[in-house]
Amino acid sequence: MRRIVHTLLRFETLIVLKYPLRTLARALLIFCLKTPLTVVVAHAAEITGEARVIDGDTIDIGPVRIRLHGIDAPESDQTCSRAGGGTWNCGTASTRRLADLIDRAKVTCLARDRDVYGRIIGVCEKDDVDLNALLVREGLAWAFVRFSEDYLSQEHEARAANIGIWQAETTPPWDYRAQRWERAAAASPRPGCPIKGNINRAGEQIYHTPWSPWYDRVQIDEVQGERWFCDEAEAEVAGWRAPRR
Repeated sequence: MRRIVHTLLRFETLIVLKYPLRTLARALLIFCLKTPLTVVVAHAAEITGEARVIDGDTIDIGPVRIRLHGIDAPESDQTCSRAGGGTWNCGTASTRRLADLIDRAKVTCLARDRDVYGRIIGVCEKDDVDLNALLVREGLAWAFVRFSEDYLSQEHEARAANIGIWQAETTPPWDYRAQRWERAAAASPRPGCPIKGNINRAGEQIYHTPWSPWYDRVQIDEVQGERWFCDEAEAEVAGWRAPRR
């Protein structure tokens, strides 16, 4: 089998397609002037390069955004219940742990799919360690069984050990997002569209979801060109990007 290596723009990022040349027509890289790179993946593809952590289940490798397959980590501003009472910053802990594991090193992700926001869904490894599995095993992410049961055994281990998110009953991130979305959507001046499209002092167009740690502090001034969006895909198509952490 032939191996084709593409260097993406000026980034030291490789997408390695382990299939014959005739399959390349099915793997497209779409570059747009104001929107993030979208990678349309057919069959399996490896994305390798220096990684930057966005949150507990999302990384960037060069211009490619990758959502870790089969897991759902706490949102960045989410807190979880602590054994014996009180809460801890589980969202921050998950993000920091992934950052410590990667430390801007070379990471390889096997693409499984692409979501509605254009992100690659992948299984990511560093030094042959499955990062998706490790986060679940350490109690810093849930097995995202709505989409995959690949990490249920690791979740059972963490739950049995009462570690991390399993030390006390807590709200899973999908319910947390839904609750935050419903409250923000009801309060939005554009009904049902709570995402804030902000323009910062540098002129960058950045959108904030209701679970963004900066959401409550961002004020939208539509006279200045700022906007409300109904979903992340709408915001990205319009040229706004998610905040960097």
